[in-house]
Amino acid sequence: MSNRLRVGVLSVFLALSLTQCSGNDSMSVDLHNTQGQKVGTAKLSESDKGVKLTIDAAGLPPGKHGFHLHTTGSCQGPDFKSAGDHYNPDGKKHGHENPDGHHAGDFPNVEVAQDGTLKVEILTKDVTLEKGKPNSLRKEGGTAMVLHEAPDDYKTDPSGDSGARLVCGEIH
Repeated sequence: MSNRLRVGVLSVFLALSLTQCSGNDSMSVDLHNTQGQKVGTAKLSESDKGVKLTIDAAGLPPGKHGFHLHTTGSCQGPDFKSAGDHYNPDGKKHGHENPDGHHAGDFPNVEVAQDGTLKVEILTKDVTLEKGKPNSLRKEGGTAMVLHEAPDDYKTDPSGDSGARLVCGEIH
């Protein structure tokens, strides 16, 4: 086999490998309210710094809200309880103020503007988009992201006393 042909074959394999890897590197998730209306989108992308969630939503109640990842990729209304508990593959306690650590799905509170819009970026090293990893958001059955009615108190186990679930998005 000539060197030129070898380089060509190697280039094709490299391009195919990079294409397959990029499938795990980013995704988009539709966010729905309890009436089933789409209220926004979350873009998830992974880099060597972690998973970045970029959320753009509207039509939400203004103020601070708890925002978490949940264990099951199911957003059945009207209460989104089908999403399960907070995503916690490491079996830790709830809350960033908890000395025993925090759930992988625990995030800082987010603030919805007075006009009902939410635009926020969150970076976490606690999860991955890579399938097959113990902390993957794309595990069998998926996971979900949930916006709650009240702010998280960062300590009450298991859910931070953040109230009802207002918005949900399925991650698969």
